[in-house]
Amino acid sequence: MTDVSRETPSTPELARRAFSSVDLPRAEKYVAMLASAGVERGLIGPREAPRLWERHVLNSLAISTAIPEGSSVADLGSGAGLPGVVLAIGRPDLRVTLVEPLLRRTTFLSEVVDELGLHTVSVRRGRAEELHGGEQFDVVTARALAPLDRLLGWGMPLVAPGGALLAMKGDSAAQEIEAAAEVVRSLSCAPPELLELTGPDGTSTATVVRVVRAGTARLG
Repeated sequence: MTDVSRETPSTPELARRAFSSVDLPRAEKYVAMLASAGVERGLIGPREAPRLWERHVLNSLAISTAIPEGSSVADLGSGAGLPGVVLAIGRPDLRVTLVEPLLRRTTFLSEVVDELGLHTVSVRRGRAEELHGGEQFDVVTARALAPLDRLLGWGMPLVAPGGALLAMKGDSAAQEIEAAAEVVRSLSCAPPELLELTGPDGTSTATVVRVVRAGTARLG
């Protein structure tokens, strides 16, 4: 791996606590790619570059605490790879599929996967709906992709029975859960849970709505 560029924000102590000594160099290289190519290609806003670790990477890793060991994970609307790439770096036991419809983003994601040697990660160009009726996953993730009611329609058909959708949300999470009540009933989901997850560094947090797939019949 090449040296981290000088434009990349320095690695905080929280990151050293969050990632193992084996995984940290990959995380640092990923942040370097986000701060350079990610910004240049419009995947990350220039103002976000100085706070990539705290606001994006460690926030994304926090949801790993809600994912069982050895799970298959589909990250919908993966964009620049948040949270999917971060999960793959911090949790090598996971099999991660990055789902993204835009070519410039899947090109970047493929470059990241190749550069970091993430052998448990695959990139699929397409929308979530295009995967309905095919493969299912233990966990489906999404970060600020869409309101919960719409996201459930896209994501729950991809969740294997007994698995869960983990939607990273902000301050509107409770309101989105209320607005999605009818969709939840129509999909035979378990009641959504609003979780505040703490990452492996012991400080970083993520607000997540978890919706478990009920029943055994395939959705969609």
